[in-house]
Amino acid sequence: MFGLIDRLCAPAPDPARVSWLAGQDYAHRGLHGPGAPENSISAFAAAISNGMGIECDVQKSADEKAMVFHDWELDRLTGETGAVAARMSAELAQIPLTGSNDRIPSLRDLLGFIRGRVPLLIEVKAKRHRRTTPLCLAVRRALEGYQGDHAVMSFDPRVAHWFRRHSPRTVRGLVVTEENARTVNGRLFRHWCLWHAKPDFLAYDVRDFPSGFAAAQRKRGLPVLTWTVRSAELREVAGEYADAPIAEGAGVAKLTA
Repeated sequence: MFGLIDRLCAPAPDPARVSWLAGQDYAHRGLHGPGAPENSISAFAAAISNGMGIECDVQKSADEKAMVFHDWELDRLTGETGAVAARMSAELAQIPLTGSNDRIPSLRDLLGFIRGRVPLLIEVKAKRHRRTTPLCLAVRRALEGYQGDHAVMSFDPRVAHWFRRHSPRTVRGLVVTEENARTVNGRLFRHWCLWHAKPDFLAYDVRDFPSGFAAAQRKRGLPVLTWTVRSAELREVAGEYADAPIAEGAGVAKLTA
């Protein structure tokens, strides 16, 4: 039953549209480590130097600019405190990332740095109780004119839904985890998210493999990427069940040796 509804409500993408996603290693928040914090230009430069694609996180500043930062709060990764969304983009761009000379980059700055040299996955950090339109608009504005391979993705199906309607040429993905939701209701929710998002690909929690849901979508033509690959053992899992790993730490050791 689900197979037929999936095909009707969330058609598989044109293979030519998404072929670049597969067979590529993506550095989770850049190739970060000592002196190169996650989501920093230094971490992204290291990924490019090692021939890896890049995965980054994006959220909105108070003046509705797309900024590259993972946490909702500044506390863990900087010497500042408080919500990222409460700060203006110019102020955020001056905040040093702990343990480095890097500062918080904007998405536009990151795109100017990459210049199409490697593919880019942009995870849009949406909150369920907030409207997604301002954030999606901020990302789309930053992407205007960018020619390199790129895709947006989010746990929130509203993001892919928005891009399908308002930026249909942008490749869009749905981020999925089955953690704490391996019930009938959880399965129904995953299918509802799929039908609402109508994604071009899935970014799946590597801890969930093997997954019947992921395998069914992959079989019918949706590329399946997987996160976060942190060990050699998880690389083997990713190689068996997914089309590309989003990796960090020991998960990329073979690439950087």
